[in-house]
Amino acid sequence: MAEYTPPKVWTWDAESGGKFASINRPIAGPTHDKELSVGKHPLQLYSLATPNGVKVTILLEELLALGHEGAEYDAWLINIGEGEQFGSGFVAVNPNSKIPALMDHSGDEPQRVFESGSIMLYLAEKFGAFLPADPGQRAEAMSWLFWQMGSAPYLGGGFGHFYAYAPEKFEYPINRFAMETKRQLDVLDRHLAENDYFAGEYSIADMAIWAWYGQLVLGRLYSAAEFLDVASYKNVLRWAEAIDARPAVSRGRMVNKAFGDDPSKQLLERHDASDFETRTQDKIAKD
Repeated sequence: MAEYTPPKVWTWDAESGGKFASINRPIAGPTHDKELSVGKHPLQLYSLATPNGVKVTILLEELLALGHEGAEYDAWLINIGEGEQFGSGFVAVNPNSKIPALMDHSGDEPQRVFESGSIMLYLAEKFGAFLPADPGQRAEAMSWLFWQMGSAPYLGGGFGHFYAYAPEKFEYPINRFAMETKRQLDVLDRHLAENDYFAGEYSIADMAIWAWYGQLVLGRLYSAAEFLDVASYKNVLRWAEAIDARPAVSRGRMVNKAFGDDPSKQLLERHDASDFETRTQDKIAKD
């Protein structure tokens, strides 16, 4: 690998970003005018089934499973590969142009919420669920939720990018971020050695962490399970498998999923609970 000497002033080369170069740019704001669709429910989600998107759809499906009818929602697909996150309507909901983004029309004025952790906290407080009432456990849940928000960029933008998506493989960044990812897995494994969940009871902290680290140890991220020796994190695996078995988690993983090998697990848009039976991609292909 030739040594790189940074220029005095960095300039953007749109061709140098690898597989997902088209979804990133060094400026904010919309690139085109496009209004967002609005469905029949007060909660309107604009997302894609990446780990950050899955966090929110799992929570919404868990809320509905508990009987919170007000958690019914419309989920609209935002295809980030096509630059839909840069449409004017989406940028108005999330000025950072990242999925997921939520609009809540249940109040006197529509409320926008962006950043996945913020959306999860907003919904948990709105419905009084999946956030412990005990102050100590609540603080623990919040600590782990914010742990995930701060740690996952090392897994996704760091390890995942250089291991799976960068146009060339370089030893130094892969080693650097593999080391950090394994350190994070060890943090989780040590906690789960003495706890079933991250804050006493199943909470938004578990959902948020599972979307990234649970799916990683289950072999669903970056085809890196063997490389990272995820089987050695036995407590994380036990916890991940228990959450994976929850029906609401299975449904949440399907929403806004526009990729994968199994079209029966892909629900591009979700507007009603019956869509899981009637509107998956395998069903639509037969229509």
